[in-house]
Amino acid sequence: MRAFLRRLPLLALVGILLAAALSTGLPFLYYLVYLGAMVIGGSYLVTRYGLADLEAGYAMDRVQAHVGDQLRATYTLRSGSRLPKLWLEIHNPSSLPVPLPGRAISLGPRGERSWVARVPLRRRGHFRVDPLVVRTGDPFGFFEATAAVGHGQTVIVYPRLEPIPRWRLHAVSLEGSRSLPVRTQQTTPLATTIRPYAPGDAFNRIHWRTTARTGEIQVKEFDLEQTADVWLVLDLQGAVQAGRGDEATIEVAVRAAAAIAERAIEENRAVAITTNGAHHANLPPDRGPRQRQKILRLLAAVEGDGGTPLVETVVAVLPTLRRGMSAVIVTPSVDPAWVRPLASLRSRGVGCQVVWLDQGAFLARLAEAEGTAADRATVARIEALAQGARTLRHALAELDLRAYPVPPAVPLAEVLAG
Repeated sequence: MRAFLRRLPLLALVGILLAAALSTGLPFLYYLVYLGAMVIGGSYLVTRYGLADLEAGYAMDRVQAHVGDQLRATYTLRSGSRLPKLWLEIHNPSSLPVPLPGRAISLGPRGERSWVARVPLRRRGHFRVDPLVVRTGDPFGFFEATAAVGHGQTVIVYPRLEPIPRWRLHAVSLEGSRSLPVRTQQTTPLATTIRPYAPGDAFNRIHWRTTARTGEIQVKEFDLEQTADVWLVLDLQGAVQAGRGDEATIEVAVRAAAAIAERAIEENRAVAITTNGAHHANLPPDRGPRQRQKILRLLAAVEGDGGTPLVETVVAVLPTLRRGMSAVIVTPSVDPAWVRPLASLRSRGVGCQVVWLDQGAFLARLAEAEGTAADRATVARIEALAQGARTLRHALAELDLRAYPVPPAVPLAEVLAG
């Protein structure tokens, strides 16, 4: 319909010329009619065969990346026609924060062109890259032809992983709460080595395959469970978020959760995560690269749009925490109500740490950037948040819970070093 409306003035002009030529019989008007027919017919043929015998394709170097990485797409066009391709427009529609740049080119007879487009990945999320679109038309803009090439792809941009080498989980007084392999006389899931049988060894520790192969009785040796499970609680309630862009509380909280999960998985810990966004998510404890991938996929998609208060999420998670676990709560909330349910953790042998994002500092930084730092409503809200932060710190100190205040624009390695 849009193409017809674009051609409507042209069709009206041709109709008027044709009617005038037939009614007056002037040779000049017939000349204009013939010229218009040749121009329109030629334009149609140029457009009609503009995409004939044309091969096009693209390839991206990655479909999974982290914020700060660069996405590279390689494009190739090849013409098998003996006629030149005067004008071709190539672009990839996408939802990426920085779109893939298009290009207009021409191809000679049996010509080929290749080029590389690079875009920075500045925001985490799940993004769609649609099939490649190749468009051509005539020099006058009367007609155009479009073709879609290939299939769409999803590009997942994970949050940036910041190393936190000095981060240590709160140790509880249980075997397995520290990452120290120690030999044990007990049978554990960690069978590490074998040795010759010694008097007093239990028969259920004999490794029968090795015994059959060597002809001597060999027994298994076990290590203590090297690490305790970690349960992350990420607060995504929309009402407690502050800031904007890469330095918003939601982004810093996601980076902190990703860094802690990465550190725990490197220590061979089983990691679980619970979020209270608009769509509640709960990943059960697991370890290894597969769990790392699940956590990063989840953190790439979360937003600070939840309506459930943190206290309800904490109360729901507490029954799932078993003895020997370590709970890590990441939140910008200053409401001390979510601290009270944590009082029972120590008696149950569950360690707990809090990564608290200073909501008032994030709001003050945003107000300074926008020039509204002197606004009365902003000043009042910052003062109220400061008072709430003092109350929260007092509540955490009463329970002897370790808290790490996170201000804006400070690397996590420095904040989580102590």
